[in-house]
Amino acid sequence: AHTWGLARELTRRGHEVTTFAAPGSDPVLNLRELDLDVSGFTRESRRDTSMAPEVVMAEHHAYLGAVLSIVHGDEGPFDVVHNNSLHHLPVAMAAALPVPLITTLHTPPFPLLESAFRTAAHRGPLCVAVSRHTASTWRPVIGEVPVVLNGVDTTRWVAGRGGHGAVWTGRLVPEKGVDHAVSAARAAGLPLRIAGPVIDAGYYEAVVRPLLGRDVEHVGHLSTDELVTLVGEADVAIASPLWDEPYGLVVSEALACGTPVAAYARGGVPEVVSPLSARLAAPGDVALLAAAAIQAATLDRAEARAHAVAHCSVARMVDGYEEVYGEVSALSAA
Repeated sequence: AHTWGLARELTRRGHEVTTFAAPGSDPVLNLRELDLDVSGFTRESRRDTSMAPEVVMAEHHAYLGAVLSIVHGDEGPFDVVHNNSLHHLPVAMAAALPVPLITTLHTPPFPLLESAFRTAAHRGPLCVAVSRHTASTWRPVIGEVPVVLNGVDTTRWVAGRGGHGAVWTGRLVPEKGVDHAVSAARAAGLPLRIAGPVIDAGYYEAVVRPLLGRDVEHVGHLSTDELVTLVGEADVAIASPLWDEPYGLVVSEALACGTPVAAYARGGVPEVVSPLSARLAAPGDVALLAAAAIQAATLDRAEARAHAVAHCSVARMVDGYEEVYGEVSALSAA
């Protein structure tokens, strides 16, 4: 969603954009499909237990092919390459590219990506973080980096009227803490609708399903348009991360729908909201999250929407990236 919105807005502003992405991605993005076919690997290679799973090898092959196509001039010419992947190869091979590579840091450090940055550090890797919190987690590895907050398409995520209790959206995995959201909503006396894909089936069956009932419903994995309707119908959106969210996209989406937010104050979430659009609770404290939900449900929906348009929109995000592109291009030309 982030890359789609970025590419669409850059194109709308007159930039020539080529998007390297997985097969099946939106062709309107001037798409170059990554090669994710593993059938060409030998049987012996695919059976080697010292190798990574096939999907990891497929991604490795895809990113290697994409970077080499730019190195060899098969694609382009480009002024800048913007890397939104979490893969280490583009960073590790940045020095081989004929133009600057800018990497957006969407996550905290993890071994392969950190290793790539440490290896490339002497060449001054160019980075942008999605929040001040995320920038701080990378500081020991690469020093200070600029921040461009993520954005949502506020022409698609439009204001709703509320009136239907609480909503929770996201992947159904332990670190997203939907069970905390259920407990908080019940303590606040708010019916809760949950939307999102079941990623961790064991967690869902053992923890989430037993919590469902007349006042708590899992409505499934919805399309964006369905989510806009669902979130816009809620009085409050509950965000209950049990880890430090690098940004918190579901929070921006809720605010764009005019739906105030009650959330644990973790990671980048406090940077996304304002006192007029949300109430925050101490991480892990369900009672305080319930109180935050009650208070947030009374906030002005127009203020929530206005905050999203001003601070959480794709337009504002692309303003930031255009500035970064300009600075990098000027340095490259010097």
